[in-house]
Parts: sequence; structure tokens; C-alpha cells
Amino acid sequence: MKLYVLLFLFAALGLNFKVAASPIEIRLGVMASGTLAWELAAMKNAGLLDNADYSVQPVNLANQQAGKVALQAGSVDIIISDWIWVSSMRAEGADYTFYPYSNSAGGLLTPAGSSIKTLADLQGKKLGIAGGELDKNWLLLQALGQKQGLDLNKTVEKTYAAPPLLNQEFSAKHLDALLTYWQFAARLETEGNVQLLSGEEIIRQLGITDSVPSLGYVFKASWGQQNKSALHSFLRSAKQAKESLCNDDNAWQSIANLTETTTATALQQTRSRYCLGLVTQWGIANQEAAGKIYQLLHQLDTNKLTAKHPQLQTGTFWSID
Repeated sequence: MKLYVLLFLFAALGLNFKVAASPIEIRLGVMASGTLAWELAAMKNAGLLDNADYSVQPVNLANQQAGKVALQAGSVDIIISDWIWVSSMRAEGADYTFYPYSNSAGGLLTPAGSSIKTLADLQGKKLGIAGGELDKNWLLLQALGQKQGLDLNKTVEKTYAAPPLLNQEFSAKHLDALLTYWQFAARLETEGNVQLLSGEEIIRQLGITDSVPSLGYVFKASWGQQNKSALHSFLRSAKQAKESLCNDDNAWQSIANLTETTTATALQQTRSRYCLGLVTQWGIANQEAAGKIYQLLHQLDTNKLTAKHPQLQTGTFWSID
């Protein structure tokens, strides 16, 4: 009899309680030296992962290409990649989508005192290019050169290599100029080198005024729909962590050892460049600007990145309602 009474009481009281749902696990592709690792550390330090409706399972990646392979193999849920790749994959039938991560897009550097002051001055010079012949910054630089009547692909001596090796070659004066990612550009700037053009400035000189993110969170749209609440909670927490790294000195110092900088000056410059990349706008105007960039790239004779697909694919961009 007592058992029936207890069951009745629990049933009645159960109307006032909710069974806690298990957090959704997000398998996140992370490069050890990437900024996503900084932000995850900042999220943990701030307690943003405590009692969330998601849990993060970091999956170590060697590079961005490894992330694309992992996403396609289904071993991760989210990676950091670019929207042009997302569009090309959608054109082939995949349902990947992109949400902004960073506006930082690297830059074109020259040594202090260099005679290179304009794009025309690059002709006949040795140019290091991070990311290979299909690097978006390199293609956009060619587009800007084309606008000025220059064929940079034919008139510069190109060296493609990984950013760390290119930094070494540049510092050893084996290169006349370097087009590289923002973290590596920031370190070189602290050594007295000059950023002739940022990736953002290249886009502006091409006539596009709205900001366009260079990298974003990439995931399957179907996965995003199934886990929308947890996904959006994660994106909001990640944004909060990013902002704390820029606005809170203690938060920044707590992840300083992950930046791979060796001097206080380099650390400060890295923070400055990182914070310039914070995404503050993401709407129709920004997405239309991305479409304009896509068209500029598609018009390049040397561009194999968009060659098969003349239009940016519908569904490339994810929006938080």
C-alpha cells in the first residue's frame, strides 16, 4: 500500500519537475594553433560551457584541408572553412552551410624600405603565397591587378608554401613580398615589415563596401536544423568568448600561451589584428556582397575555384532567426 501511495505522490509532484535532457554533443574540428582553440579555452575559463544545452568534443585537425575531409567523412559536426568551398559542395549535392566566424583575411606584406609601393611594382618580383594557387586572397589580388591593367599571374614569380615556411623565407629576404594569413602577417609586422594591403582593403578597392567574412563555421544544414537550439547556444557563447578576448585583458592573458607569440609586442599586435576580424554585421547586404566577390572570382581566366559553377549556390549561408 505504501508503494502505491509513493508512486501516486511522485506522479503528482512530477508535474512540477522536468527531466533534464542530455546536452547535444558538438564534435568540433579544431587546429591546435588556430584561433578556435583560443576561443574554446576562453569559453571554458568563463564557465560558458557549464550547464549548457550542448557539450563540445574537440577533434584535433592538422590543417583546414583535414577539416574538410573530416566533415565529409562524418567524424566532425562543425569545422572552420570558407563559403566558396561550401557553395561548390552544395553545387555537387552536399547540404553544407556557412555561418560567419571571422572577417580577418590576411594581407600583402613588404619589407621595411621596400621599393614596392603599388601592385604594379610587384611585376618581376618574387611573391610568396600562402594557401596555393586557389587561395582566395591571391585570386582577389589578381582581380584587383586586372582592374588596373595588370596580369599578376604572368608577371610575378610565385612561391606557394605553408605560412610558417613562407615567414622564414620572407624574413631571410628570399622573397620580395608575401601574401599570407593574418596571424602570420601580424608577427611579421612586429619585425618592422609593412602591410601594403589587407585582404579587406583588396575587397574595398574592388568596389565592395559591405564586409564579407573570410571564414565561418561550416556544418550540414540538416544537422543544424536537427540541433538548432544547441547550435545557436554554442554560436552565442562563442561570440561572447570572442568579445571577451578583445574587451577583457584577463581573458586575453589567460589564452596568451596558445597564440605562439614570443614577445609582448607580437602578442599585442596579434590581439589587435584578431579583434579587427570580429563579425559585427551579418545580413542580406553582406551576403549579396559575397555574391559580388564570387562573380569577380568567376570572371578570372586562371580561376579554377568557381570554374564549374557560375553562381553562388542558394543555401550557402546560415542565418540565426
